[in-house]
Amino acid sequence: MWTLLGIELFKISKRPRTYISFAAICAIVLIFQFAFKADGENYMNLMLQGINDSFQLNKLNAMNGYFMCYIILNTLLVQVPILVALVAGDAISGEANMGTLRLILSKPISRQELLIAKFLSSMIYTVILLIWMAICALGLSLIIFGSGDMLVFRVAGEVSQIMQITSDDILWRYLAAFGYAAIALTVIAALAIFFSLFAENSIGPIITTICIVLVFTIVSNMNIPIIDEYVKPYLFTSYLVGWKGFFYIATNQEGIPIRGSVEDIQAIQKSISILLAHIGAILLISIYIFRKKDILS
Repeated sequence: MWTLLGIELFKISKRPRTYISFAAICAIVLIFQFAFKADGENYMNLMLQGINDSFQLNKLNAMNGYFMCYIILNTLLVQVPILVALVAGDAISGEANMGTLRLILSKPISRQELLIAKFLSSMIYTVILLIWMAICALGLSLIIFGSGDMLVFRVAGEVSQIMQITSDDILWRYLAAFGYAAIALTVIAALAIFFSLFAENSIGPIITTICIVLVFTIVSNMNIPIIDEYVKPYLFTSYLVGWKGFFYIATNQEGIPIRGSVEDIQAIQKSISILLAHIGAILLISIYIFRKKDILS
């Protein structure tokens, strides 16, 4: 299995699209950092236009590396599923397209081992992609903008909230957030691999995965009672942004933030459980279908 996993990781490393994903993340992060460095106050005014009347803030002091990373993640983690699908969608269909799938399965390895190796290699790629994102979005932002206390802006219904997280209480939250994102994006990888079982080129699985993510995301953002009750709880896209929960701090009876706390840790744990259940179900179904599939190419 470890040899097979190494081979799959080597295949991923040889694909040009793998490095396109890393370049795209770097480019987007640099654009954000340049924009805020060049004209940060105007961007802050734009983001806080609904809050400016209620709070007086030193916007330039609030705009540090931690804050920048939070802004970047809110934008970038919506796009990363596309980058994950670009690689994972090629897992089985790419082999079929090159005519090597039958050759691989003629070796003394089971179909289950092959599929698991491809899933694990896609998951490792996803984790490495997130590590690269952390280096660019968090590490580079801290170098450019410096550190300090972090402000988190939250809109709940018609109520706007500003929460301040002290600088010594931030880093673990980002580590937890990236860990959560790794689980969420692994669902995308598993889904792309699932669709790659039915195609002989990678375009179909990639486009199908992206379309499903887009449609499910739109549905997840609808505020319709019947959808809220009967549809959203079963869509994995409803839990993709659950990483934000690590930045919502619990408060005591006087409304003072409690250091090291999370407002609703049970909700985060539930979201992680649901995402893991999606991964397990998709992977088991994929293994079952792959075992029964006639390999003609």
